[in-house]
Amino acid sequence: MKLIVGLGNPGIEYQFTPHNAGFLAVDRIAEFCNATVANRRGRALTGKATLAGEELLLAKPETYMNLSGISVAALVRELEIPIPSSDLIVIYDELDLPLGTIRIRERGSANGHNGVKSISGALGTEEWLRIRIGVGKPLPEAAGREMKAGGKDFLLSPMRKQELAALDEVLDRVRAAVEAIFTRGPGPAMSEFNRSSC
Repeated sequence: MKLIVGLGNPGIEYQFTPHNAGFLAVDRIAEFCNATVANRRGRALTGKATLAGEELLLAKPETYMNLSGISVAALVRELEIPIPSSDLIVIYDELDLPLGTIRIRERGSANGHNGVKSISGALGTEEWLRIRIGVGKPLPEAAGREMKAGGKDFLLSPMRKQELAALDEVLDRVRAAVEAIFTRGPGPAMSEFNRSSC
């Protein structure tokens, strides 16, 4: 079974913030697969689904972003997923990428992202497959949403209508990227989805 984890913070106040892009991506995959992410398992809300012929466990950690690794490590152990492996895909927001873009990577540093730091610490390696959803450089129409050092206020503030519309299109591409990883492998998926055009 494949494990797809979306990072975010539980609670209605965080639902449509940039930091919850991973949760929103998992919700989109669940919706596409007619699945529900509502069971509690490994300190996460989880749901089983089938995508591109693969059985998945979709997960949204309930530990809050900074402790995401506790949940991811528990689920990896329970499902006996070897690391590194394309059987684990973590989806999260990336402030350094413009809104409307995604990037697939097989390894990498946390780049200041506390959820990523937590996962790499819990797994003991930075070698795990990830899909980063760009949430940075707000659209010109969203002027007034300023990013301060570290981006914390920005990441935890509700997104504006134009930003949500841009993110909505990206969530479908994330789902397609997950399918491409399953059907063709990470390398070809990176070639297709890591282009800078939106």
